[in-house]
Amino acid sequence: MKRRNFVALAVATVLAFPVLPAAAQETIKIGLVTALSGQSARAGEAITRGLTIAIDELNAKGGVLKGRKFELVRRDDEATPAKGVIAARELIFKEKVAVLFGGLDTPVSLAIVPIINQEKLPFMGPWAAGTPITQNGANPNFAFRVSAVDEIVNLAMLQYAQKTFNAKNCGMILVNNPWGESNEKGLLAALSAKGMKPAGIEKFEGNDVDVVPQLTRLKTAGADCLFLVGNVGPSSQVVKSLERMGWKPPIVSHWGPAGGRFTELAGPNAKDVHFIQTYSFFGKQTRVGEKVMKALMAKYPDIKGPGDVTPAVGVANAYDAMMLTAMAIEKAGSTAGPSGPSSSTTRSSLWA
Repeated sequence: MKRRNFVALAVATVLAFPVLPAAAQETIKIGLVTALSGQSARAGEAITRGLTIAIDELNAKGGVLKGRKFELVRRDDEATPAKGVIAARELIFKEKVAVLFGGLDTPVSLAIVPIINQEKLPFMGPWAAGTPITQNGANPNFAFRVSAVDEIVNLAMLQYAQKTFNAKNCGMILVNNPWGESNEKGLLAALSAKGMKPAGIEKFEGNDVDVVPQLTRLKTAGADCLFLVGNVGPSSQVVKSLERMGWKPPIVSHWGPAGGRFTELAGPNAKDVHFIQTYSFFGKQTRVGEKVMKALMAKYPDIKGPGDVTPAVGVANAYDAMMLTAMAIEKAGSTAGPSGPSSSTTRSSLWA
């Protein structure tokens, strides 16, 4: 998860810059750009809840930097890169957030990364798994994450398919965007390391309502399992297309569809999709896991137990990311950033 790297790099980014005068009582604004409406809104809410639980805990302990409390400021990107950029610019230049959290979609995060690197503002990803988000070639690079990169998830997808289904000839059905491209590269590398090749690689658009032609080609190629990468809406169309075909291959999916109304939209066969995720509140928890679960149940009436924390990866990653952010700020002794105290003035003028 590279959490130590985040702490070290974030500290290095802001270290040696003095605390602004009379800043002790100013809140530290934490920005969040994520899908707060639409089919993936549940995941955006999960990220919000993870951040909120962490911020409540930090503020109850007195905040950081001798009394500065945290404040969460959110904007809806509607899962659209252009709207994500507008939201990010507003949070950076108008709200003057100290750290910007990215939300769900790899294309949205990729669109925001050049801005945060230009402005030298830390960007933290708790969900989007596209490898190029953090491995973006910038030096210095201000993009960090606690979410697993696609290349790690892809290894897990292959391992699960082999162990669970004895799969030998998997096909790929991927959304046709940068996230799909990231997974295609990762899955090909994972297969190649095992001396394997895919049965086929098929793409679908985010607004497709029928992918029977692509799936038919994979079936004809002898695919004995499918690797699915897509968010809620398009992934549900894949499942419904399989139902129309009467074909039931094992499906191993990235965690993307877990972030919304997938079960509702995909229908009864949704239960047959196997998701790779990095955290669950089921089973024996660590001390921190128990504490977070207790706080969630106390704050949100709809959470009665682990089954109500959906998707769990959004809550857990956001909580951890916020705690790491607070550690970095405390160790650095400032939120001023490399541009120093004048950075807020510069951002304000750019926004105007």
